Formats: sequence, C-alpha cells, structure tokens
Amino acid sequence: MKITFYGHACIGIEVSGKYILVDPFISGNEKATHIDIAALKADYILITHAHFDHIADVEVIAKNNNSIIVSNWEIATYFGNKGFQYHPMNHGGSWQFDFGRVKYVAAIHSSSFPDATYGGNPGGFVIEGEHKNIYISGDTALTMDMKLIPMRTKLDLAILPIGNCFTMDVEDAIMAADFVDCDKILGCHYDTFGFIIINHDEAKKKFFDAGKDLMLLDIGESISL
Repeated sequence: MKITFYGHACIGIEVSGKYILVDPFISGNEKATHIDIAALKADYILITHAHFDHIADVEVIAKNNNSIIVSNWEIATYFGNKGFQYHPMNHGGSWQFDFGRVKYVAAIHSSSFPDATYGGNPGGFVIEGEHKNIYISGDTALTMDMKLIPMRTKLDLAILPIGNCFTMDVEDAIMAADFVDCDKILGCHYDTFGFIIINHDEAKKKFFDAGKDLMLLDIGESISL
C-alpha cells in the first residue's frame, strides 16, 4: 500500500492496482501549486465531509478519471445528481470494493457545501487492504467512538488532523492514537491556513515522548506500508 500526501487533508492511496484519492483540495492550496491535478489517477474518490477544503477538486478529478465517489448519502448523491458515479454509505456501514473493505465511521465536525447545501454527517474511513489497514479520521474532535475501531480492525497507520482550531490538536491526536491502538501516525490538516499552523519539531517530539511516530510529509511525498 502506497500513501501519498497531497497537502491539507488530501491523501492518495495505491492498493491492489487501484488508485484512491481522499478529500481532494489541491488547486486552492497555495502550498500545493507544484501538484498537477490533471496527472492524478483516481479510480475512487473518498470524501469525509462537504467543506470546500475537502471537495474543491472532486469534479475535475472525477471527470478526468471517471471516478466513483464514495461518501455519505448526502454527499454521494449530491455529486450523483451532477452525473458522476457514486457509492453512498453511512456511519457503521461497510462495503467490499475491489481494492479492499471500507467502513464509514463517526467523526465530530460539521458538513455543508460551499453553496450551503446540507452535507450530511461528517465521517472517517477505515480501509482494510489485502495486507495493510489504515484509518482516515477526517476532520474531527477527539471522540470515544475511536476506541471501537481496534475492536474490529488492527491498524497499520492512522491519518489524523493535528492543526487545532477546527480539529484535534497534537495532544488530542496523541490520545486518539491511543484510542485506535496505532503508534504510526500521518499528520494532516495543518499549516494550510493561518489558523492551523503548527511547530513541526515540537509536534514530533510530543508524539515521540508518547512512544509514537508522527510523520509530517512534504506535499507530494509518499510512504509505503
């Protein structure tokens, strides 16, 4: 499983010969101007919630790739009504796709489209691949629901927001890592805007002191699990 960070909360996943893109927000991110969205592959686009900084490039990328959009009922059908392929889900539900099993799990946040259309309840995804399992929390506060995840799935990586203000801060993300029983963390949702700038060295040290590995990738950088 190959994981690529495209800035903010946008993650690329390559697994079982399929390409998955999560929360595409690239063209509006001044820090990601070197990423060519026309070159991105996406058999599936997973969307955690409807805020602009998670959906800005959905339509362009989906059109380029004939992608299947996977999200909650409201978001999936919003794009479906525009002619895109979609697969709706909701909290607690799972589906076996051709790249692995996906479960839509709870997040505490808000969710509305830029045009004020209701975006349903926000969520996250647990992806069980052939060999590796990951958790993408989406934008969220720390929640006790996270403790349910390792009861079903042993995680190899958790992708957690750490920027504070709109989501968890570093300290809460460390607790979240404990809740999901995963010591390898990929940080996201930080530094994009003034409200969510963090101290990288300080964040990494806090995770290290807690016995965990926080990865803060450069935009466009990849890791393999």
